[in-house]
Amino acid sequence: MNQPLFISSGDLIADRRFTFAQDLVARGDLAAAAELLAQTVEAAPLFAAAWFALGDIRERCGDREGAARAFHEALAADPQDRCGATLRLSRLGATAGGMPRGYVRALFDQYAPVFDRALIEGLNYRGPALLREAIAAACGRRGRALHFARVLDLGCGTGLAGAEFRAHALFLEGVDLSERMIARARDKNIYDRLHAGDLTAFLHGTRESYDLVLAADVFVYVADLAGAAREVARILLPGGLFAFTTETHDGDDVILRETLRFAHSRACVERALRDAGLDELSIEPLPARAEKGVPVPGLVVVGAAPTAYDAAGARP
Repeated sequence: MNQPLFISSGDLIADRRFTFAQDLVARGDLAAAAELLAQTVEAAPLFAAAWFALGDIRERCGDREGAARAFHEALAADPQDRCGATLRLSRLGATAGGMPRGYVRALFDQYAPVFDRALIEGLNYRGPALLREAIAAACGRRGRALHFARVLDLGCGTGLAGAEFRAHALFLEGVDLSERMIARARDKNIYDRLHAGDLTAFLHGTRESYDLVLAADVFVYVADLAGAAREVARILLPGGLFAFTTETHDGDDVILRETLRFAHSRACVERALRDAGLDELSIEPLPARAEKGVPVPGLVVVGAAPTAYDAAGARP
């Protein structure tokens, strides 16, 4: 899902040149593609997709400085950054920042019609099932039923996690940045309430409380896991659970992988839970998906808000 996003220049000839350049890339003729794209952006200097594709080719050819210039031009041409130029600049060390909302929204709007099939069949995605197993185990250890009055599904997408937890929730709510993904979820009639919008803004603004908050394959698009955990902790009822998956690595912090997805170390996850005042119930090293047939290292995490008894100062 990391092919350059096509955003029309509005000029039919420039768009055709872009398409032809992509054909040249597919045939392995990067030099010819770069030359054609350079001509394209000279004629259409606000053609963000062409600038981005040119930056991609230059980076692949080892011209990091030229790539950075092209990605900066792509960002200037499209401040929403629907192609993800900020991320490529971050990989090059030319800038730093989080995941552009415009990029995430455009990415998932684009893939919404084929998302379920692509994820399950193409990437062997099993995040929701892994979360259900981890939550069931946590409930078993705590002597509580696998049933929740109010469940919030962050980054709910088309409803894959919602379908896994519908039978265990009295009220199920979902939020996602992509309106097209929300539309697909609404068609499934799984959720009691759906919101199209940024999850960070939603968490900050909601005054509702939940006894389970889910985030399946969501924090790969969020660098600030600690900030998200603090917001989740604020809306959890005493004893409520926070369960999520994330990709991981052997370092100490968060990195941006070549796939333009964030990976959080185990230490980073542990700090995020601790700093948010959440108890760590389980952190299991389990891959939620594959890339090119190879499992991607991941973590399945369950944390909990202190119970009223815990908050009084005594530990059970």
